Amino acid sequence: MAEEPPLARAVVARGAALAVLTGINLLNYLDRWIVAALAESMKHSELRLSDAQLGSLMTGFLVVYMATAPLFGSLGDTRSRPRLLGMAVAIWSVATGLAGLARNFATLFVARAAVGIGEAVYGTISPALLADYFPRERRGRVFAVFFAAIPVGSALGYVVGGLVDRYFGWRQAFLVAGVPGLALAALALRLYDPPRGAQDPDTGPAPGTRSAAVGGAARAAYAALLRNRPYVLTVLGYAAYTFAIGALAFWTPAFLERTRGISKAQATVQFGAVVVATGFLGTYAGGWLGDWWLPRSRQAYLWLSGVATLVAAPLTLVALTALTPAVYWSAIVAAELCLFASTGPINSTIVNVVDPGMRATAVALSIFTIHVLGDVPSPSLVGIVSDARTLGEAMLIIPAAVLAGGVIWTYAAWHGSRYDPTSTS
Repeated sequence: MAEEPPLARAVVARGAALAVLTGINLLNYLDRWIVAALAESMKHSELRLSDAQLGSLMTGFLVVYMATAPLFGSLGDTRSRPRLLGMAVAIWSVATGLAGLARNFATLFVARAAVGIGEAVYGTISPALLADYFPRERRGRVFAVFFAAIPVGSALGYVVGGLVDRYFGWRQAFLVAGVPGLALAALALRLYDPPRGAQDPDTGPAPGTRSAAVGGAARAAYAALLRNRPYVLTVLGYAAYTFAIGALAFWTPAFLERTRGISKAQATVQFGAVVVATGFLGTYAGGWLGDWWLPRSRQAYLWLSGVATLVAAPLTLVALTALTPAVYWSAIVAAELCLFASTGPINSTIVNVVDPGMRATAVALSIFTIHVLGDVPSPSLVGIVSDARTLGEAMLIIPAAVLAGGVIWTYAAWHGSRYDPTSTS
């Protein structure tokens, strides 16, 4: 672990840490979504994979990711975070490369599932580490930069995977995706690990969390989080939001093709371009707006997330019901901008409403909850309704989920403003 930087170098050290962690996050999503770009080639390769087997590669990853996140959340609150991060990035990078050497479905499945272990470590620890690098009033912007890597990395997964697959083959695509992670793992090991709560000297512990964090009992820590009302409301709203985002990401290209008559290639490329552009702009704008609002209200991040998501609900409905291309494409762009605006503020809220000594645990429980209630069941549920009715009707579940997320977050902001005597809102 690197030594604590002098005060004169603190700004540079924080900037370097944000750059390294954002780069790893970009690679995180590149590795996660490269399978989608290689699916057809793997299906028709010597492995002869079925659609069910291809789909299970993502399911296996998500199950391992969710199941191991709580364990690594506890470790992230008690052990060296740079060492854990370096180990995590190395594990998923090696696992990604090993997928390119798979000789049958079983070895491919194990390799992709192992990626979930590495990403569970990184996903739980990075937000907590960033919160200890940057003060509360800057976290919205910092998390906006960090999470803007998600749409860019996801798009690169398609681009890098598709190009390498086309010219060299799907096995080489996994190897190309895995190698850069080893260099980033080495950089992660050199990050400075600030004391927990270093940027929150005047913030008292959330109710019931200090003793659990100091005692080191994981069960007590999770029980304390469940008693933390602002945290619970934030995560429940996040689960509804993730339910909607997961279904949109999975089904929108098929929806555009089946119900709007757009060709498969056009639907995928256009929607992918919209996600990248709105993801970057929306995430970054939301982070800046949240930080601008924070001096005026302690609940600024929740208010912004709630209001933006409430606005997104009718826009999503229009996007899924309008028949005119100019209308539904405009609605898709506007809805995605509003949805992505919540990314930085809501993740800032999660680390702000808990004790600094248990932030990784809080992020871990959030990861588990939003996936098990969100994007794991939502694509399947839409598919089931689509089989029974039509895809157009099934997609109407999504605006309802967006509305639920906005209502929960807005209520949480109102409740926090009402009962927080220091709030200026």
